[in-house]
Amino acid sequence: MFHSLIFSAALVLAAPAAESADVGFTSLFDGHDLSQWIIPEGDNGHWKVLDGVIDYDARSESPGDKHLVSKKEYGDFVLKLDWRLKEAPYQNPRVPYVLPNGTHAKDIHGKPIQLTLPDCDSGIFLRDPKGKSQVNMWCWPIGSGEVYGYRMDAKMPPEVRAGVTPKTQADRPVGEWNEFTITLIGDRLTVVLNGITVIENAQLPGIPARGPLLLQHHGGFKDGKYTGPPSLVQFRNIRIKPIEPGATPAEGIFQDKIPAKVK
Repeated sequence: MFHSLIFSAALVLAAPAAESADVGFTSLFDGHDLSQWIIPEGDNGHWKVLDGVIDYDARSESPGDKHLVSKKEYGDFVLKLDWRLKEAPYQNPRVPYVLPNGTHAKDIHGKPIQLTLPDCDSGIFLRDPKGKSQVNMWCWPIGSGEVYGYRMDAKMPPEVRAGVTPKTQADRPVGEWNEFTITLIGDRLTVVLNGITVIENAQLPGIPARGPLLLQHHGGFKDGKYTGPPSLVQFRNIRIKPIEPGATPAEGIFQDKIPAKVK
């Protein structure tokens, strides 16, 4: 009896904290339909809702862009979502060994070191469907959360390329669900993956001030097989909290998970 009372009291005390975690957030997916998203014209049902999650098989038949695009545009925000890579049937022979500064390691002959690994690839474009602001989700040893377009741009300052390179690999195995908390304030990005900060206060020079979110298509399918790392991916629990212009992280949302100061 005594233990039951303690357990009940603990539940009561924990409930407000659990509920407050999502205060101010708006759901972008209700588990039933894609009414808040623009399905690529000619997709033919490859982006779909399956068992309460957004499911994609990397085989969209759209002749144009194949990404799933949010109907609304956003400025500064905190985005939370769950995602998982269903499987990784493609063997990628060109996975680089990425160094902490964002560059690729080379062998004694000066050639990039490349690994052959099972690979699956998707991501989330932030504000810029044609640009570089993609938070990656994939199987590379560097880990998910990196911003490939900025890391690979040799014209970017070294601190920018290093900043968008994950501090650690925090992915769960293929087939398991992962949790993202993505905070974008101005051109500063922080990414928390499964409770671990992998990108902190990284700068994305030139990112648009407003724009949609995109769930990425990647890979091709021909003659019964994938021709590149496919986005065999699922999403759930997608919710967003806009941040008022001029807000600082101290005023904002997840103070423990976003940078202490935005410069």
